[in-house]
Amino acid sequence: MYRIFAAALLLVSAAPALAQQPPVTIAIRDNQFVPAEVTVPAGVKVELVIKNEKATAAEFESKSLRREKVIAPGATASVFVGPLKPGRYEFYDEFHEATRGFIVVK
Repeated sequence: MYRIFAAALLLVSAAPALAQQPPVTIAIRDNQFVPAEVTVPAGVKVELVIKNEKATAAEFESKSLRREKVIAPGATASVFVGPLKPGRYEFYDEFHEATRGFIVVK
């Protein structure tokens, strides 16, 4: 009985640490990411909500994050990343490679 109680207590006390990180929204407009740099905590899975505000398709891509997602004009897509180690991770629009941004993990 004590083991069950101890396990339940451990689970309840760990709940705040398991709380989900709120989504991070990034827009693609005028051939740039807005914001061009976002900061997220290390060691946490994060949802990036990418809104393509352009009249043409965009492709969110990141070799360092190992993610790519085509987003139709006017559409929104979610991309999950992490948990990540501290560092700086670049992403870009593969259809317009001058459009670049960064995720900074602290």
